[in-house]
Amino acid sequence: MLTLRKSQDRGYADHGWLRSFHSFSFANYHDPEFMGWGNLRVINEDRIAPGTGFGTHGHRDMEIISYVLSGELAHKDNMGNVKGIPPGDVQRMSAGSGVMHSEFNHAPEQTTHFFQIWIEPNVRGIAPSYEQHTVPPASKRGALSRIAGSDGALVKIHADAALYAGLLDGAESATLALAPHRKGYVHVVRGSVHVNGVALSAGDAAMLDGEPSITLNQASDAEVLVFDLAP
Repeated sequence: MLTLRKSQDRGYADHGWLRSFHSFSFANYHDPEFMGWGNLRVINEDRIAPGTGFGTHGHRDMEIISYVLSGELAHKDNMGNVKGIPPGDVQRMSAGSGVMHSEFNHAPEQTTHFFQIWIEPNVRGIAPSYEQHTVPPASKRGALSRIAGSDGALVKIHADAALYAGLLDGAESATLALAPHRKGYVHVVRGSVHVNGVALSAGDAAMLDGEPSITLNQASDAEVLVFDLAP
């Protein structure tokens, strides 16, 4: 079964310095039908205005992934990490037993556009940790690159889940097999693409349950995030 979640149906918040689309219930947006999908809890599309950002705040027992599209995200935490996350990088922070961090856009004239993703961990109370890597564009071209997972990915998450990123256009296609009882989730970052025969555009998502695979084709300048999730 495939359930289409249209871009315009997402929650939306405009705080002036931050404009954010919420695919699942988050902060002041609450929809009991969209509390998450499998162990995927949050996927927010955020745009941070120049010279602003999230002040120091805390997280616990959550795998948090940032995927930057444009601008740069400045990260600072109480583990001693002071990092700039440019477009094309994937960052993972395991909050574990507790972490404090901030995220800012220090650029004077450019908006930072990124995705913030939370996945529920399969272990709790672990020591917090941080990891960041560049995703080679060639690895995403006409394919799905495993950028986060419990093993064999650019960054390791402590969760029964995997995240893939892909770039597809024209005749390019990609398929991801799903084991029985797994859930799939596809978010179209930009462009358009068919997911198992259903047309999606930028901001749209497909929630898959009971499907043996995810097939992406008939794309036009598409960038996608694809999740393999625990039930």
